[in-house]
Amino acid sequence: MFYYLCGKLAYLETGVAVIDCGGVGYKLTISTTTYQAISARSGGEAPTVKLYTHLAVREDDVELFGFATQTELATFKLLITVSGVGPKAAISILSAMTPEKFAIAVCTEDKKAIAVANGIGPKTAARVILELKDKLMKETEGDFGTVASGTLPGGRTAARSAVSEAIDALVVLGYSRSEAMAALKDLDTTMELQEMIRLALKKLMRPGT
Repeated sequence: MFYYLCGKLAYLETGVAVIDCGGVGYKLTISTTTYQAISARSGGEAPTVKLYTHLAVREDDVELFGFATQTELATFKLLITVSGVGPKAAISILSAMTPEKFAIAVCTEDKKAIAVANGIGPKTAARVILELKDKLMKETEGDFGTVASGTLPGGRTAARSAVSEAIDALVVLGYSRSEAMAALKDLDTTMELQEMIRLALKKLMRPGT
């Protein structure tokens, strides 16, 4: 029904954003990731914000969800295809990690990282990995992070993220793609490419790694 909403930020708190579009205030449920992206732009006069949306319609409720990037929206839509994972659980996971870190956690079968999300237990985390790993691994065969076209954290385009370049560089150095993703999973994905590769190599070169 709505692809995105663009207007003045009328209200913002953890989990909720209200956007004034032509005098109508739209209340959107948001993740911590989106909250941080919006709050970074707020301050002083109410900023104009653009959130990509998903409308969830249930028998007893209608809820509008908002996302700072198309990548996060696409990840959300993937998550709600998993059996037993509804919109609230998907938002909880995206509040615990960025879309890029979620993809790395799935591809490296890191159940603990996903289970950190509020209300997500080990069984649900395992189900998420089981049902989404193949889909996300296909994405990493080309450009990591291209769950959908759009802007990734740090202003990079989804067409070529620093993470995908770091993975390619580590593969050239002789590491497998899974080893590269495991080394990158705990790093800040908005850092400079060379620093990302340096820190990943440091982890990979540890004895017993």
